[in-house]
Amino acid sequence: MTGRLFAVVGPSGAGKDTLIAAAQAVLPDLHVVRRVISRPATAGGEVFEGVSAAAFAARREAGEFALHWQAHGLDYGIPAAALALRDHGKDVLFNGSRKALAAAQGRIAGLEVILVSAPPAVLAQRLAARGREAEADIAARLARATDPAPDGFRLHPVDNGGDLAAGLAAFLAVFQPVRA
Repeated sequence: MTGRLFAVVGPSGAGKDTLIAAAQAVLPDLHVVRRVISRPATAGGEVFEGVSAAAFAARREAGEFALHWQAHGLDYGIPAAALALRDHGKDVLFNGSRKALAAAQGRIAGLEVILVSAPPAVLAQRLAARGREAEADIAARLARATDPAPDGFRLHPVDNGGDLAAGLAAFLAVFQPVRA
């Protein structure tokens, strides 16, 4: 049996990492891909593989990524080897980017998209609370918050604007029925 592959996308502050971590705690067979990002591993936030920009470029040129993109001055990559787990019946998900989905259409068959959203006021509050960006950077992220996901994917909208329990319930519903 082939597993399913999900890209989790949405604006900064929507709670993608929080929902992914909570879902992984409830669904231990769910495989979450560890992204490769051209920033120090000590930068905090999600669990990721931190590499230099030069190392990222070398890996990209070697074809190690199923998908890669640039955002916020950084390079992001999804290792191709991690996606192979779905060939062994595992559901696989990765924290992606709405901008990168167009490139994924021709390269990753069967990709489904979980679009996490929250109201602008909630996004602004969450971005300010994490303390990583200046006000101008937060304003730029909020301006991109309504960018749509491209057509052509099975889309699963998840509203994460309220409490975590409600957002997690909607997120977990995407994975039903549970696979043995």
